[in-house]
Amino acid sequence: MPGMQPDPFVMPEDATAAEAIAAIGEELGVFDDWMDRYQHIIELGRRLPPFPAAWADDAHRVPGCQSRVWMEAAPRAGRMYFAGASDAAIVSGLVALLLRVYSGRTPEEIVATDPRFLKDLGLIEALSTNRGNGVVAMARRLREAAAAQCAQ
Repeated sequence: MPGMQPDPFVMPEDATAAEAIAAIGEELGVFDDWMDRYQHIIELGRRLPPFPAAWADDAHRVPGCQSRVWMEAAPRAGRMYFAGASDAAIVSGLVALLLRVYSGRTPEEIVATDPRFLKDLGLIEALSTNRGNGVVAMARRLREAAAAQCAQ
């Protein structure tokens, strides 16, 4: 339909958050070194759905990130869908990884999915301290939105 904007929210590729985490681990395991993994993560960020320019504001900005990161949440039919973007290529890829794990899940599954997987996959250690703190802040934002939905 002319004039329709594409849906900015990430649709789940995997049936559960645990399956998404396992699939990400397998994908990253294909690469021998972190430079190749970073390239893969950057490519994931390039494939994010377009993020509406109107959402690139302070209300959507994630505090605690070195780069600028914006996220939006939308409850739909008992599930939470997330959109996100960053002004840095590697951070956009990290946004894509988080959205793959958390978007399209029930609020309860999101709250129950500890972001420890970031450490287990070696991502936190492979990133600079500021970027590691930022990705944790992004995961916290997603889980807080889900917790708020659970409380309603």
